[in-house]
This record gives sequence, structure tokens and C-alpha cells, in this order.
Amino acid sequence: MAKIETERREFMKYSTLGILGLVLAGGVGLSPYLLADETRLRPPGAIPEHDFLGLCIKCGQCVQVCPYHSIELADWAKGAGEGTPYIDATVRGCWACEAVPCVLACPTGALSHDCEKAEDIHMGIAVLESPNSCLAVREEPIPSNYNEKMLKFINDVNNVTEYEEEILKKFENRAGEPCTLCVDMCPISNPLSAIAMVKANGITRPIIYEGCIGCGVCEEVCPTNTASIVIKPRVTYKEQYGKG
Repeated sequence: MAKIETERREFMKYSTLGILGLVLAGGVGLSPYLLADETRLRPPGAIPEHDFLGLCIKCGQCVQVCPYHSIELADWAKGAGEGTPYIDATVRGCWACEAVPCVLACPTGALSHDCEKAEDIHMGIAVLESPNSCLAVREEPIPSNYNEKMLKFINDVNNVTEYEEEILKKFENRAGEPCTLCVDMCPISNPLSAIAMVKANGITRPIIYEGCIGCGVCEEVCPTNTASIVIKPRVTYKEQYGKG
């Protein structure tokens, strides 16, 4: 009987250690996914990521008040920040509402109330990551099917707002024109402080300036199959370009 009890204790001991090992191994394997939140574009006013994850209660109030349907809530595949708000600029950038309603709606300070107007927003910085595909660089016009891209998003939304309808008007009859969309659609009040088309050495390309707030609109409206210009979340102008 004593031998049976000893064997049972040994079995429980090593079974428990084995399960614990699997859990720890799983944690190590999942860690890249848990850290994926670091690369996510957060809404205006988001405080540093670690503090943001601690304060955000995943209430979704910022999602509800956004008039452009820019903000989504992360699902389980998005890492440690499941249920937290983020912006996928490939789908819809932040159109920099002057009153910044998402910040006003945040009840915890995860979106800092020091962010009171569009110019206070600092979400990241725009980067022409693929100049070889940029239509301006290639001197190619906006493609004829471009409006379909913008309309598709609106068609998938049940409650299209007047703000979104105003945006759509800006894209009318742009097909066939030289591409300057990233500059033309920049939503801040002084867009030339953020981005401009500059010709140098015979090549025209978008140049980013210190006024860029990282809203992601340039990435959203870029007509290439994979956006040539993208936002690097939480990166400053000085960090990216070594100026300022």
C-alpha cells in the first residue's frame, strides 16, 4: 500500500511539473503576440503604452463617439490589449476632429485630456516607406477604380455620418489626375506644416514635416495596392528624421 501511495505522489508531482512546463512554454511562444500592442496605432491622446493598458477599461466610448468610424477594439489575436481601442490606418485613419471627441469620452485618462485640439494629437509619424511604388514618384495618375476603394468602406457601414459623406465628396473625379492625395487629404488646419509634394532632382515625392500628427489619413487614401506611405506609431519626427 505504501508503494502505491509513493507512486501516486510521484505521478502527481511530475504531472503537475509537466503541465506547468507546458503553460510556461506556451507563454514564451505567445509572448511576441502579447507584445504586438506596441506597434498598434492608438487613438488621439493615448498615454504611453504600458500606462495606457493599465488605465483603459475597454469601455468602447471612444469608438461610439468617433464620427469617422476610425476606432476599432482589438480582438484576442491582437495581443495583450484585447478589447482596447486602436486605429487601422489601412482601413480608416483618424480625421483629426477639432474637438477630439474620443478624448472627451474617455473616462479614465487613458486618452489624455491634455489633448484638446487636432494640433495636440501626436499618434506617430508618416514615412514614405515604399517610394518605388508611390504614384507621384512614378509619375502615374490616380487609377480609375480608386473611388471603389473609398466607397467600399462606406458601404460596409450602417450609420454613415455627414462627416464621412463630406470626405467622399473630396474624392470625386480624382481618377486620372496626378496623385497628390496624401497632401490634399491631410486633415490638420495647416497641412503644409505636415506634408507637401516637393520636386527635387526631377522627382516629385511627399515630404514629411514636423507638423505631422501621425493621424494615418495619408496611409488610408494612398491608392497603391499596399500603401506607399505609412504611419509608424508612437515615433516622433525627431526619432524618424533626426530633425527638430
